[in-house]
Amino acid sequence: MAEKHYASKRAAEKAQRVLIYTILTVISVIWIFPFFYLILQSFAKFPDPKSIFPTEWTMQNYANLFTDTATPFFRWWLNTFIIALFTSVLQTVLVLMTSYALSRLRFNGRQALMKLILILGMFPGFLGMLVVYYILELLKINTSIYSLIIVYVASSAMSYYVAKGFFDTVPKSLDEAVMIDGGTKNTVFWRIILPLSKPIIIYTILVSFTGPWGDFMFGKYIVQTANLQPEGYTVAVGLQGLIGQDSFYGTFCAGAVMVSIPITALFFWLQRYYVEGIAGGAVKG
Repeated sequence: MAEKHYASKRAAEKAQRVLIYTILTVISVIWIFPFFYLILQSFAKFPDPKSIFPTEWTMQNYANLFTDTATPFFRWWLNTFIIALFTSVLQTVLVLMTSYALSRLRFNGRQALMKLILILGMFPGFLGMLVVYYILELLKINTSIYSLIIVYVASSAMSYYVAKGFFDTVPKSLDEAVMIDGGTKNTVFWRIILPLSKPIIIYTILVSFTGPWGDFMFGKYIVQTANLQPEGYTVAVGLQGLIGQDSFYGTFCAGAVMVSIPITALFFWLQRYYVEGIAGGAVKG
């Protein structure tokens, strides 16, 4: 009887695993299909949005990205890279410092501040787009796409949740040992906490970099209100302008593939640290 019960239990577990793997496989196929479609269309000599497989193959769409003056792709890519790079560095510093302060320091209004930040973070960012533009105009920096760096960095400290959860898992006895030896809070943060926090640092860098890299809304808003020329566009804004033009549809697909390759490669390269950062930050809030 016990053997039959054990065999039945094993069979049920196996069936459950098969079902889970099947569901995950279907979800993966659905997730990968748009990227697969973009790759195929990027090699199509006569792209057809209603067709998956090209009738004729060509590399001309990729060549057009760098040779056609109507699509200054390299300039768009460079603009986006500069914005994402500076944003990721500044955001990472601010997020880590804010997270450390809220994790280790105790001061009046700490809980109220954390709750306020949580509530403010529930409101979509586009609700303040008009106010943000007027602030940029007041500062006389609304005519440059690089003002997006200020926009992205301004509220970065509000994304402290995951990093704070990771810092909460670091034993506070380390802080006490350093303080006994005559160290300061700065010593603890820069020489003790950060060297132990490689996963959350890389996680924060990745999140801070991918946000500006794929952002369209704020980029398009700045471009429209400042009447910028195509050379001042970001990749998302520049490629979006090609969607409605049949002659540039293949170029758009090629550009989308070229944009996704660096960020995908970076993610898979640092995937282990990304997962560790999320896992560590989820232990405590």
